[in-house]
Amino acid sequence: QVQLVESGGGLVQPGGSLRLSCAASGFTFSAYAMNWYRQVPGKERELVASITSDGGSTNYADTVKGRFTISRDNAKNTAYLQMNSLKPEDTAVYYCNFVRRAIARSYWGQGTQVSVSS
Repeated sequence: QVQLVESGGGLVQPGGSLRLSCAASGFTFSAYAMNWYRQVPGKERELVASITSDGGSTNYADTVKGRFTISRDNAKNTAYLQMNSLKPEDTAVYYCNFVRRAIARSYWGQGTQVSVSS
């Protein structure tokens, strides 16, 4: 079955960096765009970054543009989110996601906690 497993979260000081990974299995990873979302308790889940199936195009939320970089390795069935210059407001649970539009179904990982604090 489809599995998305995020890793790489943790506690980091403001200005620090983290690299999140999303290991995918159970579907043809190279056929789908991948997304990273984040969510703070009591708030809507926010789209942070997206990457096309071949990695040729990316998009970012204005709040992370210039600081975060999304990438993927289709040979390893893994998506990444490099987060630099982290701010306290980046604190959230980060989720990996993709959508099978043909069946209107969205898939999510279990999330990984990122905490930015001094």
